[in-house]
Amino acid sequence: MELLDRYLQAVKKHLPWKRQDDIIAELRANLEAQLDEKEAALGRPLTNDEAMAWLKQLGSPIQMAAPYLTQQYLIGPAIFPTYRYVLQLACVWTVVINLIVSAVKIAAEDITSPAAWFEALQHVPFTLLLTAAWVTLIFVVIEYAVTHSKTKWILPAAPSAGWSPSELPPLEERGVAGQKPRSYSKAVAEVIFGFLFLAWWLLVPQHPYLLVGPGAPYLLALPYTFAPVYMQFFWWVVALNAVQLAWNGVDLLSGSWQRSHPVKHLATKVFGLIPLVLLLAAPDHALMILKHPALDQARYGGTLAQINKGLYQAAWVVFAIVALQLVWEIVKMSIDFYRKRMAAMG
Repeated sequence: MELLDRYLQAVKKHLPWKRQDDIIAELRANLEAQLDEKEAALGRPLTNDEAMAWLKQLGSPIQMAAPYLTQQYLIGPAIFPTYRYVLQLACVWTVVINLIVSAVKIAAEDITSPAAWFEALQHVPFTLLLTAAWVTLIFVVIEYAVTHSKTKWILPAAPSAGWSPSELPPLEERGVAGQKPRSYSKAVAEVIFGFLFLAWWLLVPQHPYLLVGPGAPYLLALPYTFAPVYMQFFWWVVALNAVQLAWNGVDLLSGSWQRSHPVKHLATKVFGLIPLVLLLAAPDHALMILKHPALDQARYGGTLAQINKGLYQAAWVVFAIVALQLVWEIVKMSIDFYRKRMAAMG
């Protein structure tokens, strides 16, 4: 019964994420048994009105899920997968940026001692903790806002006496390669964090501390600076994130956030390669330049060449990873399209 499927789908969003599938399987078996008994007693399938009345007697989805909620969450199961993804992404970039800054610092000072790397790595755990704390705090605020909102299309904080099965959302479609589409909370989080990232990125040129943390004063004191190609890179990143933020915002406002957009997804991946191509196409592979080349070329020219070589190789590694991800996405989409076509023909 589609109505029962929609009901269980709504219940699932309130359950602890680790046990969702097991609990839903148990609930489905129990409710289908009750449904069979009712239909056997009537000698016919339930009408839509009778089915809605039965589900209303069972209670709202959050009431059905309540006995299984043995733990109170600062970040609930509905947005926890998004929180975990954002946290992992933020921590990875934190480590990468810290290592790049440390490498530039060590190369600039021409230090070969392992102790220099050990000292640089000592700052990584603190920076990771700070990053994790900020990401967690932001998601706690989102969870609180979603939970206490009175808007109908956000999960309610408490069951409503006037709840009706007619308010159940439609069954979610399957996305590319059998993946589930975004949940509403994930769609909201994507818009919020897209906006926050864009605002943060636009502030970086005037406030480099936002990018490299405590290393900003030292980076400004170095005889090196970023090559002009970085401004092209910077504005391409701004444009790509602005377009993606606009797309996600339109999807959210139009109610199409559950639909899969494989073409848009691939387009984002393809255009995401452009900033990396700009770095790889930099003249003479110069990603860093001297602030005062006439004065410092003899002293720092050799070190600068080593820095540019390392950065250029790192850019190639990142480009290869992103390109392989794009190829894998295309392969998965092609396989999924082929299977659907064969199923339609069969």
